[in-house]
Amino acid sequence: MAEQTAPPGARQFIPPQAGTLAELRTAAAGCRGCELHRDATQTVFGRGDESARVVFVGEQPGDLEDQHGLPFVGPAGRLLRRAVDDAGLDPAHLYITNAVKHFRHELRGRRRIHQTPDQVHIVACRPWLVAEFARLRPELVVVLGATAAKALLGPAFRVTRQRGALLPWPAAAEHPQDFTRAPVDDTGTDAPAARLLATIHPSAVLRADNQEIAYRGLVDDLTVAARALTGSTTP
Repeated sequence: MAEQTAPPGARQFIPPQAGTLAELRTAAAGCRGCELHRDATQTVFGRGDESARVVFVGEQPGDLEDQHGLPFVGPAGRLLRRAVDDAGLDPAHLYITNAVKHFRHELRGRRRIHQTPDQVHIVACRPWLVAEFARLRPELVVVLGATAAKALLGPAFRVTRQRGALLPWPAAAEHPQDFTRAPVDDTGTDAPAARLLATIHPSAVLRADNQEIAYRGLVDDLTVAARALTGSTTP
């Protein structure tokens, strides 16, 4: 059942002195910004290269991610890794996170069944995403699925209509001012201009009637991202 009132949100749990992703990750373990923490095993924060050229933003952790405390380690994560390789992206220079840091689910017997986060959960958790980006300087942001798109680009954005297109970042964000400053060195310097590309979530490939076609579409989108990094315009 949806919350009747808006949750307090994550902002109060983010220490203002946290200067690194590791410090944010430690603080996020204690987040109680919405009710999702009550039924989740743990907070699942982002992981990867702090100087990553590419940042992937997904929806929320799944069952395996909730158990292991790491994003994209389940079936969707394995598929994403294969798609990254097939598209020619370097996995050593990626940072992967989610718009919502706790696993939303319902119990059916002993099984925990995924539930899509509501807008209140996206809004409550968004300060963590903003804090992550303040310590990252990607050349490219890849949005995976509708929930991540709502978190960064607003509820009006439709992945199905705009997937695979390169957009200016952070100008394309719903609130660009949240991402235009990068206080990683305590000087508040402007974040470098980057680009953003939206595509389907890898879990959508796993649910597709024709997984081969859906997977090829995901790889095609990620190939656009890979070429953007090299400046290639080869079709």
